[in-house]
Amino acid sequence: MSVLSRCGSAAVSDFPPRPEYNSDGTAPHNTTTRYHRDMLSRKKETVNRLRRAWQATLADHIVEVAWEPNGQRFAAATISGPVGIFDVAGKVLATLAGHGFGTTSLAWKPTGELIATAGQDGKIRIWDAVLWQERLSLDGGSAWVEHLAFNADGSLLATAAGKKVRLWDALGNLVHEFADHKATVADLGWRGSQLSVATYGGVRLYDTTAGTLSAEYAWKGAPLKMAWSPSGAMLAHGNQDATVHFWFANHTDKPLQMSGFATKIRELSWDYTSRYLACGGTQAVCVWDCGGAGPEGTKPNILKGHAEPITAVAWQRRGFLLASGCPEGLVNLWQPANKKAPQVGSDLGAAAISALAWSPNDQAIAVGAADGVVRLLKVH
Repeated sequence: MSVLSRCGSAAVSDFPPRPEYNSDGTAPHNTTTRYHRDMLSRKKETVNRLRRAWQATLADHIVEVAWEPNGQRFAAATISGPVGIFDVAGKVLATLAGHGFGTTSLAWKPTGELIATAGQDGKIRIWDAVLWQERLSLDGGSAWVEHLAFNADGSLLATAAGKKVRLWDALGNLVHEFADHKATVADLGWRGSQLSVATYGGVRLYDTTAGTLSAEYAWKGAPLKMAWSPSGAMLAHGNQDATVHFWFANHTDKPLQMSGFATKIRELSWDYTSRYLACGGTQAVCVWDCGGAGPEGTKPNILKGHAEPITAVAWQRRGFLLASGCPEGLVNLWQPANKKAPQVGSDLGAAAISALAWSPNDQAIAVGAADGVVRLLKVH
């Protein structure tokens, strides 16, 4: 296994002193405001390109946000179950019941007319995105359905519950059930028409037409999150042991590894060109250049602007701006190509950032937080 350059962790002294926290995990308003000012004062003549359009509050911790494909609405799922539907002006259009024991995942069908949710009741629920009514309830195969993902055209929905992975068609018919995996499925994703499944021992890639194994990226460890480059040429996964592995799609025996992170890694995002991968794992965002022969032997572009390890990271869908969030409630906006002043915006809330999603037109970011606050940030 080749080892990449270690990702240097920024020293605490590189950042302004972090605020003291209240007993509920939030920071007092006066200290967070001062902290925010201190962060911004480190940049000369900073122009903040983020503007908070509005915010609303749902029942509790936001687990995921997902945009409607046309960008007019987005959904926010809470850990207790209910799912709020918002328009871009901040109006609550509907509240879906979600799942009785808690909602774990959310996906808007690429064609726009349906929303899929998964939950701790063992069900996958399909919701009408016009009437806001439940259309279907599907059995996930285990007590807790944790992951779901539509393919690119919305004709197939993959779900994971424990060790089971099931494949459904657009009408809710079970197309295929894969043999149980040896460990709990940690993540699902699509590479074109192929389905990838991350579990202890690596990542498996399946031919969904035949239901057979196409490739296996074997590694004796526990992947937590995976991400295929948009081109499908490279796979990255963040791991329990605080490393990130890279695989070229056609070389299942030659993984690349980057290490030196402070925490396990669940935050990964590719830019649309497939050249750059951004990841968490430290209190800085690490951006790896995967062009040419890949990132082996290189150092990442380290973006410093958070005082705690990153909890969310997302590139624009068709642009070069990058958003990141952290436990302080701070969302930062980056233009990594600007080496002298990459931080171009910020917005501070009261609780940890738990979800980020760019709008389809790349002009807004839907943000979810641990206190149930949902905010829409406009980029200008």
